[in-house]
Amino acid sequence: MDGLSSVASRSMFGGYGLYQGPAFFGILSKGRLYFKTDRNTQAGYEERGMKPFQPNAKQTLKNYYEVPAEILEDPDQLCDWAQNAICAGRPRS
Repeated sequence: MDGLSSVASRSMFGGYGLYQGPAFFGILSKGRLYFKTDRNTQAGYEERGMKPFQPNAKQTLKNYYEVPAEILEDPDQLCDWAQNAICAGRPRS
């Protein structure tokens, strides 16, 4: 994700939360990357068979979906998907 600026991480759920400024847009946990989705982007994850983040058996974060392998392997697409996640993760005013 070299094309992204000012990305920070914080410990969360036994992994790391990814932030750009106030936007919480991703989770890195157990070697898997999850991005924040919204009504415009969630279908792209579901169409590829991806599932939402489940930090434990009783909790599911329905707006954070695992990033597909083919996206992880394509730096340009990964950056685009991250930008969409950042937009979805921005606090609403």
